[in-house]
Amino acid sequence: MKTKKTSFKPNQKVNLLIATRTEMGFTATIDGIQEGILYINEVFQPLKIGQKISGYIKKVRDDGKIDLSLQKPGYKAVDKLAASIMYKLRHQKGFMAVTDKSRPEVITDLFGVSKKVFKKAIGDLYKKRLITLEDDGIRLKEKRNKPISTPKKRPRDVARRKGHKHNRKL
Repeated sequence: MKTKKTSFKPNQKVNLLIATRTEMGFTATIDGIQEGILYINEVFQPLKIGQKISGYIKKVRDDGKIDLSLQKPGYKAVDKLAASIMYKLRHQKGFMAVTDKSRPEVITDLFGVSKKVFKKAIGDLYKKRLITLEDDGIRLKEKRNKPISTPKKRPRDVARRKGHKHNRKL
């Protein structure tokens, strides 16, 4: 089998032109040079033939074919999603009725990502102690701002330090 040479590298950001829909997903022209595929189970937004969109090289296979992704690779996608979850929690009184056990379709509808990426994001927020995980949803963790306590000074101690004569020992 002949290997096709390509200049594209994994995680590289590229411009895509959605070309056709197939059983496996969508074919797209990459930077007007080469064709790649977006797998249907990794597409979390509506796409139209002829649509121009940014994407990423997911993998360059040995046969020269290219797998594509619309999400940023690695933890960049997780960080962006974590920020989105925190924003939604703050604007929904600190609670959302979605968990790591929610159906993938629910997560995709809410956040436009896979359940896998969602679980990584809430795991990250949980480790940072920003959220609590409950049976029926995610709750924004309350920040406990303890006031800085200073020891109270008794008036006579203050007066003694300042050298007031009525508090001096004779």
